[in-house]
Amino acid sequence: MILPIVAYGDPVLKKRAEEIDEQYPDLKELIANMFQTMYEADGVGLAAPQIGQSIRLFVVDGSPFAEDEEEGQDPDPKAEGMEDFKRVFINPVIEEEGGEEWGFNEGCLSIPKIREEVYRKERLTISYLDENWKEQKEELDGYRARIVQHEYDHLEGVLFTDHLSPLKRRLLTKKLANISKGEISVNYRMRFPVLSKRKK
Repeated sequence: MILPIVAYGDPVLKKRAEEIDEQYPDLKELIANMFQTMYEADGVGLAAPQIGQSIRLFVVDGSPFAEDEEEGQDPDPKAEGMEDFKRVFINPVIEEEGGEEWGFNEGCLSIPKIREEVYRKERLTISYLDENWKEQKEELDGYRARIVQHEYDHLEGVLFTDHLSPLKRRLLTKKLANISKGEISVNYRMRFPVLSKRKK
């Protein structure tokens, strides 16, 4: 089932999400719905707070980055391993980040039609539980690290716009306000905080 993605301005996006256990209701169905919702919106990652659930869960599928590589471009070393980078992260913990900071033009399904350069560390070590509740630990770099850092931020109540300079954020104020009011055209289902309040 395709779920509506929560838009910028909803308080759930600024809350630190809660850990879950194996008794969490209908988790397999929720994970399947999150993948379906992410694919429908042409995303490469989706965190539970983005569908209004403040729990420590996100899904990723980096294969679109690998597909971009096949279009006759020189291979990008940062895209290595993306073709099979499909994961479910439950209660993840980033244990370490390292390497140089590098910039990339990031976007977010909750903040449509805005992309800005965000600098992040190039490597990380993350431990998490997979969809079968098996403990995993991975070292990730390049785009794999970046996707995970972006989705992990959602679990901490942090948006990519929070990484921008105060000046850049000020310049985006009107666009962000329009998103929260639903004054934007998107080709996937969204839930807008200001419209939700008006309906009550």
